[in-house]
Amino acid sequence: MQQPIAMNDVARFSSTKESQYFDRKSARKDDKEVAKHISAFANAAGGKLVIGIEDDGEVTGFKRNGARDIENFERAPIATCSPSPVVHKERISVVNSSGEDDVVLVLDVEASSSHVISRMSDGEVFLRQNDKSVKLTREQVSALQYDKGQRVFEDELVLDSSIDDVDHEVLDRYKELLGTEASDEQVLRSRRFMRDGKLTVAGALLFAQDPSVMMPQARVRVLRYDGVRMETGERLNITKERTFCGPLPKVIEGAHALISGMLREFQFLGPDGKFRTVPEYPEFAWFEGLVNAVTHRDYAFRGDYVRVSMFDDRLEIVSPGALPNIVTLDNMRETRYSRNPRIARTLVEFGWVRELNEGVQRIYSEMRSMLLGAPTYSEPDNAKVRLTLENNIVARTVRRREALEDRLSPESMAPLGEYELAAVRLAFANGKVTAAELAEHIGRGQRTATRVLKGLSKDGGLLEWHGSSATDPNQFYTLA
Repeated sequence: MQQPIAMNDVARFSSTKESQYFDRKSARKDDKEVAKHISAFANAAGGKLVIGIEDDGEVTGFKRNGARDIENFERAPIATCSPSPVVHKERISVVNSSGEDDVVLVLDVEASSSHVISRMSDGEVFLRQNDKSVKLTREQVSALQYDKGQRVFEDELVLDSSIDDVDHEVLDRYKELLGTEASDEQVLRSRRFMRDGKLTVAGALLFAQDPSVMMPQARVRVLRYDGVRMETGERLNITKERTFCGPLPKVIEGAHALISGMLREFQFLGPDGKFRTVPEYPEFAWFEGLVNAVTHRDYAFRGDYVRVSMFDDRLEIVSPGALPNIVTLDNMRETRYSRNPRIARTLVEFGWVRELNEGVQRIYSEMRSMLLGAPTYSEPDNAKVRLTLENNIVARTVRRREALEDRLSPESMAPLGEYELAAVRLAFANGKVTAAELAEHIGRGQRTATRVLKGLSKDGGLLEWHGSSATDPNQFYTLA
């Protein structure tokens, strides 16, 4: 995972990959281009825009031909964006690529809690998505405007809090990541986690010793059930239960350790026809689901908490609150938007949070790579988000008793080529194989995969075709 830039380090600015929270631009860029990126960061979770470094990392500063005055960029948040976002400016001395003493400009853009920021010249609205600043449609702007009201909650003050509530171990870790020796209160104030001597909601969730004292909903509950459903009363089937309260970094670490210890391992036949030991679920899939639930839940929703439920056949992670309005079940693999931008950005700095859609995409790919079903996201009652991971326990426990060689003789497999052998092994390991799955596995086109599968199914071959027609999108092959 790409580590965020906490300090204004020019060497890091040149080498770090552009991301959700970081971009660099030449000093030759015009106002419209600069406004685009400033507004995109402000509408998302904030970020650093560094002026004077080319896209390829070359430090050209402000002395290169065609560079605009640095004052133009310092005025840009006020002169080119409406309303003006909060931006902290700093000039950093450098030696440019021509060997001259020069500067680069760091614009540290804060997330806008209650306003959508537009580009003043044309009224366009942009949102940061991974390493791009994407223009929004009219419908997306309306959804963003509606959702901005929910963001205010993490900036509200916790009235009965003070610096005495802080977990100094966690805050010391954070200060080390930032590379600062400033006082605790100064760091909290500068990062907008404390005002008037009181912690904000985000500050309490991240750094208070026990945020659940102030907000009972700020906890994570992990439950293990015996069976495939939750029973009650005399048939209560909870075999393990633990609730985690504390600053979010410690909650994440504690829940991770408990869940890791309760997961099972299976002996599973891989696509190569050989048995291997695999975990019940890919670690990335369930851990990313847990971190996303903690990071992006609606903390203003006071009646529920994050819940991880482990059944014999599946793992469910429930996060209170519906998806933010700009994110839907249909677009969540491509769209990134955080309801709690300060919490999200801080947990990125701790190394817990990845780009949202990068993480969701990888959950899908990790499950697929272990021949498990696709993860399922749902919104029960439009009041929570549920991620379900199925472990395919029946197939895994049955197949551990049988090897491919028990089904097919050495004589029938000896003439098979590389692609044909891969198709037969996939059909055995996964119960079936499609042209798309084989194409991905062998790294060739779907036409090649289709030809291989058809060849293996001809005249009483090793595979049997299933489908209603040659164009059936659901057709597949099994071992004959």
